[in-house]
Amino acid sequence: MSDRWFSVEEIAEYLGVSKDTVYAWINKRGMPAHRIGRLWKFKTDEVDEWVRSGGAVDSDGRDK
Repeated sequence: MSDRWFSVEEIAEYLGVSKDTVYAWINKRGMPAHRIGRLWKFKTDEVDEWVRSGGAVDSDGRDK
């Protein structure tokens, strides 16, 4: 487990998706993110758990 906070760019690269997808997941799917001023920051352990629990899956059952 990492104590380091990831930026939007870093978490997008970590997950293999675009920054736009990350922003959409925050707004529409409850992706775990923390707002610090104007920036979004992420903990990889929280994001990993969210992905495992199905947070990144479309309503038709496919990964986004």
